[in-house]
Amino acid sequence: MNRFLIPFGLFIVVVGFLAVGLTLNPRELPSPLVGKAAPEFSLPQLHDQGKTISSNDLKGKVWLLNFWASWCGPCEEEFPQLERFYRTHISEELKAKGVRLITISNDFAVAPATRFIEKHGTTFPVYLDSEQAINLAMVGQRALPATVMIDADGRFHRLALGKLDW
Repeated sequence: MNRFLIPFGLFIVVVGFLAVGLTLNPRELPSPLVGKAAPEFSLPQLHDQGKTISSNDLKGKVWLLNFWASWCGPCEEEFPQLERFYRTHISEELKAKGVRLITISNDFAVAPATRFIEKHGTTFPVYLDSEQAINLAMVGQRALPATVMIDADGRFHRLALGKLDW
């Protein structure tokens, strides 16, 4: 009888972990950054390296930061949806409420990122993080695509990895 209790107990524990795991959304990570201040940053605009965006420019606004790269397959799938979302919501409706969409290319050079956004007819602002420093600071890894939401107080609100359905 006792020799069956330990395997049965382990089975119950495994089933419990499985049950909890099945209720979680695999795209949303419980990031330790949630609730903490977003790091300071400054990035050049892809088309005009003289223009930059910094965390100071976004104070008092809600930011949706989307990290991508031209060589990323899921990014290729997500980009047309992201463009539609921007044209439908961000350009007018949400922008009036202080919401900003900032897309950040993690390409190592300007040329592949430029070809990618021209291919997709991108109308939203694109910035370059060729060293992937901001991605690492905000996402904690080099997973792409990744979307981070920063609230108007400059604190992390949500992190989603992988292609989103915009």
